[in-house]
Amino acid sequence: MVQTFPIKDHIKNARIVRNRVIIGSIFVGIFMCVLLGRMYYLQIIQYRYHATLSDKNRIHTQAIPPVRGIIYDRNGIVIANNEPSFNLTFTRERAKDWPKIIDTLVEILNLTEEDKQNLITKIKQRSRPFESIPILYELTEEQRAIIAVNQPRLPGLEVEVQFIRYYPYGNLFAHSVGYVGRISDQDLKRVDPIEYSGTHHIGKAGAERFYEGMLHGDVGYEEVETNARGKVMRVLNQIQPMAGKDLTLTLDYYLQKAAMDALKDKRGAIVAIDPRNGEVLALVSSPSFDPNPFVTGISQKDYSKLSNDPDKPFLNRAIYGTYPPGSTVKPLVALTGLDLGITTPAEKVFDPGFYQLPNSTHKYRNWNRGGDGWINMETAIMRSNDTYFYDLAYKIGIDNLHQYLSLFGLGQRVSLDMYQEESTGIMPSREWKEKVHKQRWYPGHTLITGIGQGDMQTTILQIAQAATLIANKGHWIRPHLIQSADNIPTKELIENGSIDTTDRPTPTDIILKNPEDWNIINQDMQQVVHGARGTARKMGATAIYRIAGKSGTAQVVAIRQNERYDSKSLNERHRDHALFVAFAPAEKPRIVVAIIIENGESGSGLAAPIVKHVMDTWLLNDQGQLKTDEELLAKKPAPELTPTNEVSEKTNNATSP
Repeated sequence: MVQTFPIKDHIKNARIVRNRVIIGSIFVGIFMCVLLGRMYYLQIIQYRYHATLSDKNRIHTQAIPPVRGIIYDRNGIVIANNEPSFNLTFTRERAKDWPKIIDTLVEILNLTEEDKQNLITKIKQRSRPFESIPILYELTEEQRAIIAVNQPRLPGLEVEVQFIRYYPYGNLFAHSVGYVGRISDQDLKRVDPIEYSGTHHIGKAGAERFYEGMLHGDVGYEEVETNARGKVMRVLNQIQPMAGKDLTLTLDYYLQKAAMDALKDKRGAIVAIDPRNGEVLALVSSPSFDPNPFVTGISQKDYSKLSNDPDKPFLNRAIYGTYPPGSTVKPLVALTGLDLGITTPAEKVFDPGFYQLPNSTHKYRNWNRGGDGWINMETAIMRSNDTYFYDLAYKIGIDNLHQYLSLFGLGQRVSLDMYQEESTGIMPSREWKEKVHKQRWYPGHTLITGIGQGDMQTTILQIAQAATLIANKGHWIRPHLIQSADNIPTKELIENGSIDTTDRPTPTDIILKNPEDWNIINQDMQQVVHGARGTARKMGATAIYRIAGKSGTAQVVAIRQNERYDSKSLNERHRDHALFVAFAPAEKPRIVVAIIIENGESGSGLAAPIVKHVMDTWLLNDQGQLKTDEELLAKKPAPELTPTNEVSEKTNNATSP
């Protein structure tokens, strides 16, 4: 059987192929139109948008931190400076797997596990996008070389030269100038975060903290172009930062050092003020500490050692530590009695060695148990007689005592620019006793208040200010640390609002009914130093100028009625504090000095000689004669820095937290 095949219809097949080609062409055309339309939309219509996105990937705005203002003492000696340092910075946005990068860094630099945790803590702290964070400070030459060799393994890490704060005299100005430290979240709540873009340090204490606004300056900005790895290729635009103001403080390096050296290893504080203008010439708290490690980050071990030290080096004993003022308040109590007309300079009180309230058997002891017999005001101040002032305080009453002694600054912050760290102390009253202790005020409380004991608590700055008011015959000037900022004096800084004093205006002057009472108290205080029976007569024996002073002893633990104070049987830290306050020359005061030596026991024996040493340093020239006003104003040259007074060998703080 023969097989047959159908004849192919070439015309039909050609038509089918043609139709398919047409349909395919139509689809291809549609797709081409869509593609061209999308390209037109992206490249023409949305050009600006995508150009901006592209710029954001390669162009970044970076903050340029301002250079912090330098701090000088009154002689022009630099006491807080900025020094260049090779620091390792990290930018998180330029590192994909930053924990792995940190592991690599720890490995190549042989860092410890504690160091690693410190690095991680710094990196996790809040920062602006593309802002570099310093994580290691003061890199050694070897560390810089290791990082350079391993740079491809360390994206986001870069060695930068930055300025860091440096305090050339170590612990000498730690409690007055203060120090800077890393910005915390709490710090950012009290400042403008934008103004602190790129800045990693802020004033933490002292003048560094109070004058932060002046010292910091204004931040700058720059637009930079970066490559795919985030490395800066070029700067496109730049707004320069404005450096912070340079501050000149009222402190005198040589007087500060003399006061610190005089305290040696004692726990205590010294404040020296020029009564004519309120300038703080010296402010020393001992023991002190080196503020430099706090700039780059102090190790936990070193911080714990300082914070757990029983001598409390962090405590600013001059303005924050509070103590019973002891007999240093007796001239104030005498002025109160004179102004109220309760007593006269000639009125006498008999001292058998103790005082008793009417209808009471309790004996309030005088420090001289044998008594001084009949004494007037001059003798009472000269001998620091407790019985006289028990009697006077009882007659004055606590209400009047509180009112008058508050006029001298007791129980309140007295400074112009240290108040952020200054304690108010306590000037007790009936209302205070009821509010705080839920107790009534009894006459016995008034007696011990009259000799500066009991609930009364004052700072050494308050004691110095009270003496300043006596020296100035009641004229109030708030003590202050700043002398000028960029050569603008303190008065103008207050007038132009650079120093805001709206919340602490200067108190009104103390006006006595009889202005001659100021001179009476001045003369009586001179007898303390120059009188034949004065408690500090040994101090006056070698003085070539007249000194008006007052010794004080403050109890730390109470002594029972029939017991005697026995120094040897007491723990050293339970012994009495020694205080002394004085101004000189008495007839035309140029300096006021107040001191406390914790557990020093004798104000006239231990504290008074130190006060005289500080006064001599300020008032006497090289020939041992009183300086003229021109000599007092003359600036002294900067000391030659040696390892004994400079932190000459900086420790490598690269791995400190």
